[in-house]
Amino acid sequence: MAWNEPGGNRNDNDPWGNGGRGGKDQGPPDLDEALKRGLDKLSSLLGGKGKGSNSGGGGNMGIGGKSGGVGAGLALAGILVVGYVIFQSFYTVDEQERAVVLRFGEYDRTETPGLQFKVPLIDDVTKVGVTNVRTAQTSGQMLTQDENLVTVELQVQYRVGDAKSYVLNVRDSNQALAFATDSALRHEVGSATLDEVLTEGRAQLGVMVEQRLQKFLVDYGTGLEIVRVNVESTQPPPAVQDAFREVQRAREDEQRVKEEAETYRNKVVPEARGEAQRMIEEANAYKAQVTERANGETARFLELLAVYQLSPVVTRERMYLQTMETVLSNSSKVLIDTESSGNMMLLPLDRLTQGAAASLRGNSDSASRADIQDVTNQVIQEMNTRQDTNARRSR
Repeated sequence: MAWNEPGGNRNDNDPWGNGGRGGKDQGPPDLDEALKRGLDKLSSLLGGKGKGSNSGGGGNMGIGGKSGGVGAGLALAGILVVGYVIFQSFYTVDEQERAVVLRFGEYDRTETPGLQFKVPLIDDVTKVGVTNVRTAQTSGQMLTQDENLVTVELQVQYRVGDAKSYVLNVRDSNQALAFATDSALRHEVGSATLDEVLTEGRAQLGVMVEQRLQKFLVDYGTGLEIVRVNVESTQPPPAVQDAFREVQRAREDEQRVKEEAETYRNKVVPEARGEAQRMIEEANAYKAQVTERANGETARFLELLAVYQLSPVVTRERMYLQTMETVLSNSSKVLIDTESSGNMMLLPLDRLTQGAAASLRGNSDSASRADIQDVTNQVIQEMNTRQDTNARRSR
């Protein structure tokens, strides 16, 4: 039996002469015991329970080899744990995301895009896409204000506007959105007539539903933001669809006629306005012309009045002669006022000129109309001379 074989009733035959490891005798250090103690300390640091150093000496050699393998495995496990902890301490937030961080279950912060840090097993990170637009569909039959049934199909486009509210305030944001959409749609449809929902009020219906739905989502704190609400279709009940189609066609015809009338109006009214403006301009021009003429006549009359007040007889006679000259300018007759008797002598100047012309033609073919004109000028000059002489005498 070996000196340290188990079951030897602790009859240790230590080659170094020690009576036993627990004895008080001092000798060379026991390597197995030291390794075991080291493993026990490492195990206690990692949360294990140490085996103590009071094991029997009979099994120390086998236990020491096994403990060495366990220690290496624990060290490797520790390295893996440390690496895992480091790996779990960092995470990346994409550009289109926001990360909501909970610490011990309570809101701590909202992280922006980039490389972020968290405490493993303490921080809980939830990433939320805030830029992608999502779509939700809803449809249903509902009553209008005039108590008619109508089927409405609606599409809602939305996105996450507040990541914290989206994660923490509502357990199921999509379901909350569906409920809010149905409520807003029924409210707006119930406030409009069937005709409005089916025709011109359909576009306005989408706007009203969008505003009311956004208000609901804000009040609920869902963190959702409405991008657009599209009313895809509004249909009456099948039993009255034909009648509504007729009404719709009639309204389309009405709208077409209105557009044609508007087109005609846009064509005629500008022309009429242009014609009116032209007439106004012509009237203003005529007004200015008449006014200027009147002013000129007034000025001329005032000048003539001043002259008349200085010499009324001469002015009167001159006016008379000018008037007669104007009146008789187109006449072939020549009137000559005799000097004192007032007898008027008629000169048949036309016949004289005709006779002179005939005689000239008869006497000589070389006579010209210039000779006749000279004779006429001489007669007129003589008449003017006599008139001036008479005028001077009358003064």
